Amino acid sequence: MWRRCFSSNINSTRTLKEKKWDALVIGAGHNGLTAAAYLARSGLSVAVLERRHIIGGAAITEELVPGFKFSRCSYVQSLLRPSIIKDLELAKHGLKLLKMKAATFTPCVDGRYLLLTYNQKQNYKEISRFSKRDADAFPRYESQLIKFCEVMDFLLDSLTPETLNHDSSFTDRLRDKLNKSVFWGRFLHQALSLGQKDLVDFVDLLLSPTSKVLNNWFETDVLKATLAGDAIIGSMASIHAPGSGYVLLHHVMGNTDGERNVWSHVEGGMGSVSSAISKAAREAGAHIVTNAEVSQLMIEDSGVVNGVLLEDGTQVYSSVVLSNATPYKTFMELVPQNVLPDDFFHAIKNIDYKSGTTKINVAVDKLPEFQCYKFNHPEAGPHHTATIHIGTDSMEEIGLACQDAWNGLSSRRPVIEMTIPSSLDKTISPPGKHVVSLFTQYTPYNLTDGSWEDPAYRESYAKRCFNLIDEYAPGFSSSVIGYDMLAPPDLERVIGLTGGNIFHGAMSLDSLFLMRPVKGWSGYRTPVRGLYLCGSGTHPGGGVMGAPGRNSAQVVIQDLKKYYV
Repeated sequence: MWRRCFSSNINSTRTLKEKKWDALVIGAGHNGLTAAAYLARSGLSVAVLERRHIIGGAAITEELVPGFKFSRCSYVQSLLRPSIIKDLELAKHGLKLLKMKAATFTPCVDGRYLLLTYNQKQNYKEISRFSKRDADAFPRYESQLIKFCEVMDFLLDSLTPETLNHDSSFTDRLRDKLNKSVFWGRFLHQALSLGQKDLVDFVDLLLSPTSKVLNNWFETDVLKATLAGDAIIGSMASIHAPGSGYVLLHHVMGNTDGERNVWSHVEGGMGSVSSAISKAAREAGAHIVTNAEVSQLMIEDSGVVNGVLLEDGTQVYSSVVLSNATPYKTFMELVPQNVLPDDFFHAIKNIDYKSGTTKINVAVDKLPEFQCYKFNHPEAGPHHTATIHIGTDSMEEIGLACQDAWNGLSSRRPVIEMTIPSSLDKTISPPGKHVVSLFTQYTPYNLTDGSWEDPAYRESYAKRCFNLIDEYAPGFSSSVIGYDMLAPPDLERVIGLTGGNIFHGAMSLDSLFLMRPVKGWSGYRTPVRGLYLCGSGTHPGGGVMGAPGRNSAQVVIQDLKKYYV
């Protein structure tokens, strides 16, 4: 059982049929690859089965306009857990992070702008142009969030203290109680270290609407709107929805090379993250196969999984299977009927997969020139390297954009998060030309005023986004060479994201921690013996962080040791 299987042929299915594998991983997204790497490093024989012709899932780089390499879905890096980068030696395997020279840039239609950097003195000067009170408050705001993130770090890197679901021995139950005691003891220590005032503030942040949190801290609309943009990423939630304030922590949750609250582009695009993890997995002995779509899990009469059936009819046998697909895809489509308990089946079926996201990747023949920020230099400025917020001059604009979507309309004035990775990465576009990533909201999956299948509707939405950018950077539309657009149905069809939800399910408070993916099953195990989840639909959730894959692998290794050592 505990052995290594070395293979360098990434596209061959021949090896799959030659043996019974210790573990199969469905989906070569970054979490699936991370799980495979940890499993292989423990000595298990592992095969990863990827439906598409390319590995990476949502963390991919594709050349869809000749000469331009797009990070087609995910687009910036900060959340990948430092321990994973270190454990898998990802720098050795080609991961190179390009630190942004500024954090955020928000141009305003009235000719002003807000540029936030990683320099506190510079930020004080910038915010003071709008409000000295807010300039004084901003360092305290960030300091408090960073303090809260120290508690979150513990949760992100921990397995959930889930109840054992299958029949267990006395020893297993005793070990489980001990592990739970250790977890809750450490968590209580982390929480109490905040002190009562900060603990109350932490709970207030978790439960409050984004708008309430920011209104309590600041008075400047453009500052509040800039920060609110972090709380709506990938969701259909309003900034006025209770619990939406939690995602503000993403503003400071990640780091680059040990620096907290620093985001980066990735040289070669986000596919380089997946590539580096895959190299670590293959070096450890994992076998990765593309164009290998799983059609169904094979489950014995005893209810134990024993492999998968591929679309081409190939049967691949294994002791365990880890699914990096969404919980809905895994249980509604891959698990045979009448296998799952009714309560679990209905809970999975009712997970919130609403998405308000449309990703547009654009090839342009020049850098956008923002009329509010005169930068007389042919090369990219600090603002070009930052996250650029378009259409977020005010909180009201974000609220109206969301209301359009709840009425079944794509937002009339979309909220756009623009990044220009080629401002730092010279490997993804021809000299003098650039790649522009537009993460746009809100765009419902089901429209009342058209269809995403209609080419004319799709083109009109893309032009609406380009025209909005023209208001801040005149001439952007005319600089467009070509583009690729992924609306929610495209994200579902191409990437495999149910409902187009980039997080494998909503990141609301009722869908986190012990409730992710559903209550009672947060520990990566499932009602089907031998089947585990390892994707973003599990704790700690979405984003390119790798924690779900690593955590799931740890549970699998623990379970297999009990039976085979």
